Amino acid sequence: MGAQNRLLVLGFHNIERTWCWPAAAGTGVRTFTQHLQILRRVANVVDLREALDALRSGQKLPPRAVALTFDDGYRDNLTLAAPLLRRLSMPATVFLVPGLLDRTVHAWWERLGWAITEATVPSLSYDGVDYPLADTTARIAAQRAVEEDIKTLTHTERAALIEDFVERLQPRGSFDTDDLFLDWDAAATLPDAGLTVGSHTMEHPILSRESAGDQQFSLRESKRLLQDRIGVEVPILAYPNGTRNDYDTTTLTEVEAAGYEYAVTTWGGVTTTDVSRYEVHRALVGPYTHPARFAAFLGKRLLAA
Repeated sequence: MGAQNRLLVLGFHNIERTWCWPAAAGTGVRTFTQHLQILRRVANVVDLREALDALRSGQKLPPRAVALTFDDGYRDNLTLAAPLLRRLSMPATVFLVPGLLDRTVHAWWERLGWAITEATVPSLSYDGVDYPLADTTARIAAQRAVEEDIKTLTHTERAALIEDFVERLQPRGSFDTDDLFLDWDAAATLPDAGLTVGSHTMEHPILSRESAGDQQFSLRESKRLLQDRIGVEVPILAYPNGTRNDYDTTTLTEVEAAGYEYAVTTWGGVTTTDVSRYEVHRALVGPYTHPARFAAFLGKRLLAA
């Protein structure tokens, strides 16, 4: 496979610290800035849809082509990432969840992070395990263990369980979604900020856990709402969580029926012409990934034959 028929898609989430991803203030934007500087030196950052269209039609991509994406619609994608990207003339795609935009659902992973971080009880009992919450390290360990397990649940089951955790953990303060995530008004400014909009489903369910009818609704309604409310075409989907286990044959059928041209995962290496357009490979990048590690990762992926 020629080097100009390869696309590396990178997936980011938040820039600065959140309940789910704690860090010292300023760490995220400093690290992301360094990531972009590395990309400017070693890669050609391209628009995701244009690059996928080129691969699909047999056209050549620039050497070391990289597409940037952001999942979930964190507010700092607009306030922090967009100005940095624009300064370097780098395009990016933001995958949005209408349920988060209109505040009809919580970002369960962030609500869980808040409840555990601010818990006023000494431990959390779940599924026969007692997780101590004595210090920051223990709380993060508890959060990571619980969040991985509850990904196996349906959206409705997981939402109910999170509220049960909140009641039992008795966290201090309140969970403020507005501080973390875009709303519809802010999302409508993304195109003017130089960012392309994609769908991340209606309520961020892990699709393979849902019925065919629920999958169909989430895929179609999210696309419709984003197109109607933001006034742009939405041809690309990002599967929530996005591993091979997080979508199934029903999902693939419904994605195509909903009118998406492409769908991106969170597994695999580079995307080539023989990769399914509904299983575009994508590598996730943590908000605090050390620049040296990021550079080494890019070198391995971009310089492969």
